[in-house]
Amino acid sequence: MANFRNDSFVISSIFVVFQLNSLLSCGQGIVKGGYWYPDAGPAISDIDPTYFTHLFCAFADLDTNTNQVTISSSNAPLFSTFTPTLQKKNPSLKTLLSIGGGGGSSLAAAFASMASQASTRKSFIDSSIEVARSNNFHGLDLDWEYPSSDTERTNFGLLLKEWREAVSQESNNSGNPALLLSAAVAGSDQISPLEYYPILELSNNLDWVNVMVYDLFTPGGYPTLTQPPAPLQNPQGQFSGDQGVTKWIQLGLPANRIAFGLPFYGYSWRLVNGDDQHGLFAPANGATSGDGSIGYGDIREFISNETAQTVYNSTFVTDYCYSGTTWIGYDDTQSVTEKVNYAKRNQLIGYFAWQIGADDSSWTLSKTASNAWGS
Repeated sequence: MANFRNDSFVISSIFVVFQLNSLLSCGQGIVKGGYWYPDAGPAISDIDPTYFTHLFCAFADLDTNTNQVTISSSNAPLFSTFTPTLQKKNPSLKTLLSIGGGGGSSLAAAFASMASQASTRKSFIDSSIEVARSNNFHGLDLDWEYPSSDTERTNFGLLLKEWREAVSQESNNSGNPALLLSAAVAGSDQISPLEYYPILELSNNLDWVNVMVYDLFTPGGYPTLTQPPAPLQNPQGQFSGDQGVTKWIQLGLPANRIAFGLPFYGYSWRLVNGDDQHGLFAPANGATSGDGSIGYGDIREFISNETAQTVYNSTFVTDYCYSGTTWIGYDDTQSVTEKVNYAKRNQLIGYFAWQIGADDSSWTLSKTASNAWGS
């Protein structure tokens, strides 16, 4: 892996970009963001958008034959109504069409292939702008999970540069405000080193990035001990929200281009001895079922139905609950508040949630995050 941080020219360029971005800040102001995923609900008409400044509609697809951005036939009627429906309740809301998602190695390979040639990058870019405009979105969000080589870093950078140029040109030609551009990026080096992202191009060409500082510890990766799935701090290990944000800034990404990721879900482990050992790092036998993921609304139902014990841990900034042999690590209102306060204290552009359909019916976490940031 090339250690580009030791290149004096790049370091100087990063410093200039950081200074410019710090002075200019982002034109759209703060980001109180959230992703909506149709398979997880709620219906678009049931979303309360007053707690958000930006909502992401997930996901548009990458056609591997044409390298064009498409919306599936099942999602097309929903996506076309996303913006007008939500703006009736919050006229100032900005919406972005998110492309890609966590589709595993095959989707990552498709993005890498698309970005490898100027002609295929152009097909992707031109189609993304057309799809966004025809469906009334205010911006586009790229979720490439994840670039994994020096070559992919270079091509990713070219894609972002050409994307920004095309968006600016389209705005000049149409007279419409330029589309917002963002990307969801890794929150740690666990899967692929963050150095494989093109830091300068992210800074120069995106309005902000959504740093996914969650899924850091899951039953799939850590089956034998209960874990804080998305700790803000981690005195016992390398990975945490603070560690991820700090590394991005050290690599040269300005703080005011970073939105902090909030998981509106947790993970459940099966305890070995639920009677006596039920704290953090208690002996476990993997997930209770499936991959262990469980939405916040379902967690609250579990707590109520099973009279589960709830605990907030201020050291890791995480919540957990347990009943019988079921143990769930998650973020509740206190963790969310502390994470949003962290984002404000470190002058990040804001936060985003994956995903709003996992919140409870009272929009508890959405409301908590918005109130913690303030107006």
